[in-house]
Amino acid sequence: MCLGIPGRVVELVEGYEGQLVLVDVQGAVRKVNAGMLEEPLLAGDWVLLHLGFAVSIIDEAEAQRAMSGLELMGRPIEVPEAP
Repeated sequence: MCLGIPGRVVELVEGYEGQLVLVDVQGAVRKVNAGMLEEPLLAGDWVLLHLGFAVSIIDEAEAQRAMSGLELMGRPIEVPEAP
């Protein structure tokens, strides 16, 4: 299992045989290698990212679930106050 970050493809970068795309991850646009995927990507596709690589194509609902899980992991543990 790996920690994957969901992102949405904004643009295919020309000159890299379809293997380099720009992906929006919560407002930050990053260059991502899509060479591991069997299917070509289109602008608007959702992908799961790991270490700068698109590792799978996902749908928007799956992207939202992944982001919700990541947000939960980042929340501090709530410790009840002592009486």
